[in-house]
Amino acid sequence: MRLMQLIYASRPFGFSGDALDDILMIARRRNRADGITGALICRNDLFMQMLEGPRSRVTATFGRILRDDRHIDVTLLWCGDAPFRSFPDWDMLEDPARSWMWNREEVRAGAPGAASAEEARRVFARIASEPREGPAG
Repeated sequence: MRLMQLIYASRPFGFSGDALDDILMIARRRNRADGITGALICRNDLFMQMLEGPRSRVTATFGRILRDDRHIDVTLLWCGDAPFRSFPDWDMLEDPARSWMWNREEVRAGAPGAASAEEARRVFARIASEPREGPAG
């Protein structure tokens, strides 16, 4: 089985804590069943996500995201084969956007969607290298 990673950015529509909890609960259950791991960076003006797993399962998941009306301006930033998983223990890690990422004005100006594949991959590499506490989810 070849491992694929996919990174996209979008703007959330109808963002709320309850909506995010629903997204994460469903994503974790589906991802566990499909052998997908990854991380979701989220705040009220930005979703940026890495999905990793079998190619057919990752592309099917991305197809659902493209049809999900909670995402606006979905932009595929990178997708390709990967030698290993960056988030092997996480069905879907929830991670807030950090100060070293884009500020609100940069997000409004389209910075996440204009990020290069390498910039997007560096964001998730940095998050993957940080120590984690608590159970993988």
